[in-house]
Amino acid sequence: MPTFTRRRFVQAVLAASGTAVGAGAPAVLAEGAPRHGGAGPVIDCHAHLHHHGEPDWKEKDRRLIEAADKLGIDQLCCSILTPKRPASAEGFRECNAWAAEATRRFPGRVLAYCYVNPGHGREALDEIRRGVLDRGFVGVKLYNEHRCTEPVVFPVVELSIELRVPILHHAGHSHYFVADQPRMSDGGHLAELAARYPEARLICAHVGGGGDWEWTIKALRHARNVYLDTSGSVIDEGIVDLAARVVGVDRLLFGCDMSMTAGVGKIRAADLSPADKQKILGLNMQKLLAWRA
Repeated sequence: MPTFTRRRFVQAVLAASGTAVGAGAPAVLAEGAPRHGGAGPVIDCHAHLHHHGEPDWKEKDRRLIEAADKLGIDQLCCSILTPKRPASAEGFRECNAWAAEATRRFPGRVLAYCYVNPGHGREALDEIRRGVLDRGFVGVKLYNEHRCTEPVVFPVVELSIELRVPILHHAGHSHYFVADQPRMSDGGHLAELAARYPEARLICAHVGGGGDWEWTIKALRHARNVYLDTSGSVIDEGIVDLAARVVGVDRLLFGCDMSMTAGVGKIRAADLSPADKQKILGLNMQKLLAWRA
């Protein structure tokens, strides 16, 4: 008789609620069915690996994958950020080299975003091409170096359209001025960018990352090429439910942004059908990743 481990318990509980659960390192799920044989994959669209300047980066990365195992997350779409921003070209190139190494260290589990600072112009564009074309990165990660409506960002968006990869953009509608993020974008800025580039695929990061999440959701109501990721440490009741009503479940992407149990819990707690939850948990991101193919 097999041992009833903690992982088996989590699998049984999530399966009972209609939530698919991962089991070990899957194949690249954007190209096929999940190895666990459930209704669909579970893909964390917003994760981070650790900067190698941290002495315990390797252990922290290992614990991240371990947490994903326990929570039934098949794949994590990860970036590595420089500790201080704005990032230098040397800094983001170093981070992306480490991210590429992580995709080999955790094959089939870690997918990588190419992190750049658009302010570096040609160097940023060359790095995106290297990441997507040579390293198999699945998208672009932009932080707060520039607001997304600044012209310096436009060449990055145009290249993402050419390469057919999404952009995950840091965002938030804060209740106060964030002194260390004076160029932070919000849902309104992303809606403006989406209208300028309707061919682009944009992901508004961590709708539950702090600030006025209700405003963010409503600001993106009509921006049909902007997806909302559900990540963030804010666990207010109703975030996912409101987003589903306002923008629709087809534009919601499951994410944790390192708040792992909270990320899963928000989807579990949402008053949605199992089929709709499965779209959010992975099927929507799977379709988005298939855009390049």
